[in-house]
Formats: sequence, C-alpha cells, structure tokens
Amino acid sequence: MRSAGVVVEYNPFHNGHNYHIQETKRKSQADVIIAVMSGNFLQRGEPALVSKWSRTKMALKAGADIIIELPYAFAVQKAETFAYGSVFLLNALKCNTICFGSERGDLLPFIRTLHFLEQHKEDYDDWIHSYMKEGLSYPTAASNAYKRLDPPDDLIDLSKPNNILGFHYLSAAANINKQIEFITINRQNADYHDEDFQHATIASATAIRKSLQQHSSLDKVRSFMPDTTYSELATYKTAYGQFHDWENYWPYLQYQLLTIDADELRTIYEVEEGIENRLIKAARQAESFLAFMQMIKTKRYTWTRLQRLCTHILCNCKKSDINKIGKNPSYIRLLGMSEAGRIYLNQVKKDLPIPLIAKVSAFPKELLQLDLKAANVYTLGLSEPERSKLFKLEFEQPPIYFDSAKQ
Repeated sequence: MRSAGVVVEYNPFHNGHNYHIQETKRKSQADVIIAVMSGNFLQRGEPALVSKWSRTKMALKAGADIIIELPYAFAVQKAETFAYGSVFLLNALKCNTICFGSERGDLLPFIRTLHFLEQHKEDYDDWIHSYMKEGLSYPTAASNAYKRLDPPDDLIDLSKPNNILGFHYLSAAANINKQIEFITINRQNADYHDEDFQHATIASATAIRKSLQQHSSLDKVRSFMPDTTYSELATYKTAYGQFHDWENYWPYLQYQLLTIDADELRTIYEVEEGIENRLIKAARQAESFLAFMQMIKTKRYTWTRLQRLCTHILCNCKKSDINKIGKNPSYIRLLGMSEAGRIYLNQVKKDLPIPLIAKVSAFPKELLQLDLKAANVYTLGLSEPERSKLFKLEFEQPPIYFDSAKQ
C-alpha cells in the first residue's frame, strides 16, 4: 500500500484541511493518508480548541486513515524542531510522500531555496547572529538575513509561515531520508493568520477560533467546515461545557509564576536572557492572560515564542526534560485509524524502527512523561466533573477506529 503523510493541528478541522486531504490523495495516488498531529498544546504555544481525541475523530471522518501524535517535545517548538519531529515520524511509518500547503504551491522553488541556503550557510548564520545581537527575534533576524543574501526571484518567500514550515520539512528530509517525495499545494483563499472571514466557505483556523471566542455560536462558522467537524464541535461543547482558550489557564500560569523564584524559573525550557524577572513582575500585575502577554512582549520575543514559553511554564517543562529526549522521537503514539489504516499498520508494524504505542499503560511512563503531564494540565481548563472525564481518556481511550463503510 502506498502512503502519503501530512503534518497537521486541525484546530479545528475546516474546509481548507479537507481540500488538503483530497488533493494529497489525488496527487500522491496514495492508498493511505497518515496525519502526524500536535497533541493538546500546539506549535504556537496555544491550548487546542478541543482535545486531540476530538480532532482525531474530525480527521478520520474527513478521510485521514492514520492519526499519530507529535510528542509535546516536538509539537510546542520552533518551526525547525516541529518539522523535524514530524518528518521523522512519517518516515518511521514508511511514508512514500509528504504533502504540505504553501503560499506558492510549487515545489521547485523550495528545492532551490534549500540549495541556495546550503551554499550560503556561513553568511546566513552570521547575518542571523548579527541581527539578533541588535535585539531582533529569531524569525525577524532570519527573514532579514535571507534578504541580505539577495535571493533570486525564483526562490520562496521565507516570511510566510507555511513556506517556512515547508522549507523545514524538506530540510529535515535531507537529514533523515532523501528518498521521501514531496508535494505542495497552494493554500485556498485564506491566509494562515487571517482573523476575519474573506470567503464564503474557506476560512483560516485562526478566524474560526476568533469567531467562536467572540460569539460562542457554532452557526457563524458552520459554512467553513465539513458537517462532521460541526457535529464534533457541538458534541464536545455539550460534553465538556466549553472550548479551550488560554484565559482558562491563566490562573494556573499566574500561580506558577507567583510561587516560583527566578533561579527555579530559569530551569524552565526557553526561559533565557533574564526574561524570568519580567515574567514574575507582570504576573503580579496582570488581570488576564492577554494583559500579561501585552506586558511581557518585546522586540526580541515574538508573541508565538512567548506563548510557547508560557506553555512550558504551565506544564513545568524543564530544559533537562527536553535534553533527555534527544534529537529524535522515540515512539509513535497511535490516536486513530480507519480500516485501510489498520491494514497498513499490520503490514509495516514489524519493520518500524521505534515502538508503536496503542495503549499508554503498556509503555514505560518515563518516556511519555511530558505528553502525560501536558494532557493532565490541559484538563485544568475545564470544570468538574468534565475535567476528570477528559483526564481518564489519556489512559483509558484506545486508538479510535473509524470504518467509513459502516457509517
């Protein structure tokens, strides 16, 4: 069976994601679509709108065949690490092809850009270092450094978020398995960060989440998602009473910052350069997560990096925790599968280079420590008894099986 991989968050799954899956099937001619998906906390340092189990159901009902979890240590990370962990897992599952969305929709400029930066690596790194010494954030420094190299017009724009991720997917594959094929498809109608609805049926996940936070009505976003997503969101809200948002976690983050000293805070992953004092001071003054973020925002730290840092503080993720994990994921956590996915896994499971986990209780807890901790913290955004109900799923929920032929 031929397989194609996609790297996703589905926060939530919408019509643009549905287009991505269908185009991946069409262009790759794959029998099976494998999605590596962030867990309950996402690459931009945000709690997912709904749990990973709910998002797994959305994906399976829309045509994905295997859903695996990108571990916390790779999911809540800068683009380079996020992409590397994702490609490593898809390669471990024997993916023939990886398909990603991009602002350009043409693979050749990505390949040219990879070669261009390999040829100019020393100058590129020097410019990045120089710009960061001026107090710029890493993404801005990298973008400026790229421009200083005066790239030809046939290369990609590395200021665009999907282009950045696509570049890092190819870069990761160059280090892991150069035989992986890539396909890129053009994003449809909505940009990654669009906060408003610009099209009748296509909207960014950002715009959908913003609407849900402001209006709490699912009806306003129904046209932008498959009926199966709409139904799953409605089911989740009924079952748990709410969607997840950073403000739900602000009291816990504030507590962490008000009960920790600066020395201990410096042990948390991504706490660097004296920002710990700024964090503690702001925690004493802020009345909400938004107000807190506005107080700590600087030119050097992007909003996204600060959210990731806050997630690591919330989850008590230390530098030593990340260092112990090393460069590569050490397991594949299966969240869900279709009948085709089940058949595919039976074919490849004997040749997998790392363990496939279907049941948490059967696997050493120390290797899953960060994922389990993040899953536990995620439940704090709910009230009881909903909190305990979601907490139990981490240990009791088997991989979700979805047989479309029986639906």
